[in-house]
Amino acid sequence: MPGLVTSTTGEMQHLSMDTDNKKRGEIRGGNLKSRLKLSQAPNADGLCFEEMSQWSHSLERLLSSKYGMKIFQAFLKSEFSDENIEFWLVCEDYKKIKASFRMSSKAKKIFKRYIQAEAVREINIDHKTRDSIRRSIKAPTTVCFDDAQRIVYGLMERDSYPRFLRSDIYQALLDSASASTKM
Repeated sequence: MPGLVTSTTGEMQHLSMDTDNKKRGEIRGGNLKSRLKLSQAPNADGLCFEEMSQWSHSLERLLSSKYGMKIFQAFLKSEFSDENIEFWLVCEDYKKIKASFRMSSKAKKIFKRYIQAEAVREINIDHKTRDSIRRSIKAPTTVCFDDAQRIVYGLMERDSYPRFLRSDIYQALLDSASASTKM
């Protein structure tokens, strides 16, 4: 994302955590705020204060912005809850699958990665929803993950999204964009 969020080398980098740092809640190379370098001007795509301020109107508006989505993902990663947005995005892609054999294969992969108990990226859903999905993926449809996706969206909307809006990251982006519009 040239001009908006970059690492110290000038490129958007995947922020990874090793086990020791994860225990301390730190991101390799410093905390998330220090890893993000904010530009003083809108980027080439015209991202500006007005667009960024729209992100505070709803989670839907934030997620509909390419840059908003990336920044929110980085924020969730810093809070160790990026499996939620990852699952939500995978479900959005899953709904676009037309071929039944691909749908079946993808449904099983989603179940194994996010839904089954002790999954690598297990999301926080109730037992009833988990069992319903387990049954529905035997003959999957485009809506078999909808209940879980709604639950995860609700969790992000009520919990992570308000924290994001109060975060130093979002406030610094707004301040930076606001200052650039005044120049």
